[in-house]
Amino acid sequence: MNRNYYMGNVGSMNEANFCPDCPTQTIYDPPIIQYENYYHPQLVKVIQNIETVKQHHCCPVYQHYYTHTEKNVMVSSVKSGKQVKASSKKRSKK
Repeated sequence: MNRNYYMGNVGSMNEANFCPDCPTQTIYDPPIIQYENYYHPQLVKVIQNIETVKQHHCCPVYQHYYTHTEKNVMVSSVKSGKQVKASSKKRSKK
């Protein structure tokens, strides 16, 4: 709206000097909700069951057992010629 429109409503008076008697109005906006949070300790009991499972395993543990036998063997003091030749052949190959 332009300024001349308002001037025409008040007649010949100057707009700066005109002060109409307008009644005060009151309007209400919807309320603004403001929250303040307060925290208080509350004891909560938590029960946790613990189950122990005992697992049994077989694992080998070696125990050595030794047997002992004895035998008597006759050994002559005379060496046979075949054994001597065999040993001399081995020495010559080296």
